Amino acid sequence: MVTLATTLGREGISAFRFDFAGNGLFVLLASRESEGSFMYGNYRREAEDLRAVIRHFRKNQRLITAIVGHSKGGNVVLLYASKYNDVPTVINISGRFHLEKGMEGRLGKDFLQRIKQNGFIDVTNRKGQFEYRVTQESLMDRLTTDTRAACLSIDQNCRLLTIHGSRDKIVPAKDALEFARFIRNHKLHIIEGADHEYTAHQDELATVVLDFVKAVREDRNTAELLQSCERAVNFIKARI
Repeated sequence: MVTLATTLGREGISAFRFDFAGNGLFVLLASRESEGSFMYGNYRREAEDLRAVIRHFRKNQRLITAIVGHSKGGNVVLLYASKYNDVPTVINISGRFHLEKGMEGRLGKDFLQRIKQNGFIDVTNRKGQFEYRVTQESLMDRLTTDTRAACLSIDQNCRLLTIHGSRDKIVPAKDALEFARFIRNHKLHIIEGADHEYTAHQDELATVVLDFVKAVREDRNTAELLQSCERAVNFIKARI
């Protein structure tokens, strides 16, 4: 996402980059590291955090043309778009459609039973060191977040791009196909060979995002020009 923000900056597009309490990196079309501890789930709360950031920039007379989210951030920008129809371009990078999947690898196969018994699960790394705690409340937040309903609620005038790596081992590329099924004004781009972090495909990722943002801008400028011409023609006709 650093490469992406830098690429946008070179094209004269300022980007505000931050993460949500240590995860789910997001770019607002300037960098800020988030504070606080990691929280599992909390998609809806993070969408409201995003709302606060957008409102802050609008109060400072900044035009927001796009929001971009990676991984969990991809889900957050989609949830935001489904609730607030005020950003014309949304880019979801490697978001997960099936939120009920992908948990066993981190929490264990019996995670539902253990979290009901104890109220939480402590996640450790390969060295056995504590990383973060998953509470029953945060787990249920993830399980009850309806991605399909959110996709169907996004306004058809909102232009949405989903990007996914074909070799993503964290979120399978087939999830990207689900977004394409349920979002009306949608474009899908699969980057061949890319992993979840786009380790060897940073420049390609940045190029795909930049091209989409510029294309949407050009389309809207053309539409505005046509509307202006139509108003002028109607005015002339009225005078005649």
